[in-house]
Order: sequence, then C-alpha cells, then structure tokens
Amino acid sequence: MTNDRAAVQYDIEKKSLLVAYVLWLFLGYVGAHRFYLGRPLSGLIMLGFSGVVLLLSFLSFGLLGFLWALVGLWWLIDALLIPVMAASRNRGIADQVFRRRW
Repeated sequence: MTNDRAAVQYDIEKKSLLVAYVLWLFLGYVGAHRFYLGRPLSGLIMLGFSGVVLLLSFLSFGLLGFLWALVGLWWLIDALLIPVMAASRNRGIADQVFRRRW
C-alpha cells in the first residue's frame, strides 16, 4: 500500500518532457523550462542574461547581434539538454518520494 502511495506521489510530481519543450519553445530565452525542471539558479542566470540583452538593445545596436546569438545558442543547446534535465529532476523526485516511506 505504501509503495502504491509513493508511486502515485511520483506520478503527480514528475516533470513532463512535453511541458518542458513547450516552455523552452515559447519562453526558453528567459529560462522558464529551467525553472520548471528544478534548476532555478541557471534559470535566473538565463533570465538575467536575456534582460541585459534586452536592455542593451535599447541602448546600443553594436553588440546586439552578438548577444542575441549567444542567447539563441544557449536556447538551442537547451533543446538537447531537456531530456537529461527532466530525467535528473524526475530521479530526484523519485528518490524523495520513495525515501519518505522508509
């Protein structure tokens, strides 16, 4: 019975690849998928970096293309990392949920 409860809890808390990719596609440049996958520090860094790029876009056009290229590169690399991040997060959730029963 306890094992069933833990399995249900895991199913409730586990992260979906589909949701992660939708967040990445539409809000990836601000790190929304990283927040969803339990990586708030890198999400904040990505959010801050995007904010700086946006601020610089209003102030200067010299570095704009290069900075947007960096944001875009990070965004594309994350497309490859999402399955690993989701699996890692789900493994952490499983460890936490199944450890509770002991």
